[in-house]
Amino acid sequence: MLSPIKWTFKPLDLSSPKVMGILNLTPDSFFDGGNFNRLQAAIKQVEKMISEGASIIDAGAFSTRPFAKEVSEAEEWQRLKSVLEEIRKKFPGIIISVDTYRSNIAEKAIDTGADMINDISGGRFDNNMFTIISKYHVPYILMHILGTPQTMQQNPFYENVDREVDRFLLNQVEKLESFGVRENIVLDPGFGFGKTVDHNYQLLHGLKNITRHGFPVLAGISRKSMINKVLGTEPENALNGTTALHMLALINGADILRVHDVKEAMETIQLFKKYSENRP
Repeated sequence: MLSPIKWTFKPLDLSSPKVMGILNLTPDSFFDGGNFNRLQAAIKQVEKMISEGASIIDAGAFSTRPFAKEVSEAEEWQRLKSVLEEIRKKFPGIIISVDTYRSNIAEKAIDTGADMINDISGGRFDNNMFTIISKYHVPYILMHILGTPQTMQQNPFYENVDREVDRFLLNQVEKLESFGVRENIVLDPGFGFGKTVDHNYQLLHGLKNITRHGFPVLAGISRKSMINKVLGTEPENALNGTTALHMLALINGADILRVHDVKEAMETIQLFKKYSENRP
């Protein structure tokens, strides 16, 4: 059984899967860009996700979709600061994650009330990130990416995607451990971040391999192109495909689902738990 992720005010019990609700504070995210980049709309969305069962709110102010434009550190923080302050004030019991790969943003976010850092680069884009994680002892989501958001979908190639992603995650865990960080690490294979459609489905099968390391595993599949390219859909009508893949992720060992649609993800978890209870 996994140890709970520990915060100063409460643990996150991962004896059953949990939902992380996505809050995009950007004008250009691939699905809901521009919907929540005003304070009132963002807070209303957070309230909705919490009421539907989200255990974590993941706020991001820098789109990392393929070929996304660079955003300055100052602009990223300007988008994030007031929303983060308001979420912490209005929802003191919710776990707040901040989606950033910049150590300065991570530190400011933690000082402003964030509980967790979600780093798409797994510490690779900013050499000071692991120092910040070690300094504050906050839970850290360590994700795999091939290249950068600007280059990651330019003919991504692996000899063996499962083995190479697994090796990267373990190497970065070892680096974290050298900074004294040995717990509260969550592993994310990075669906869609430098992978072809086939790579993504191979990784979905391979989630079981990642879980063997004893760290919680996060699956970020919601409305991504690995669904749309197979079904011929667009992100706005990819909910059914998302739900189908969420169930497969849970069966293969995912502990946290990072989602746009909290209610549907919670229902998927409820059905998965009933399925698991009645396993022969």
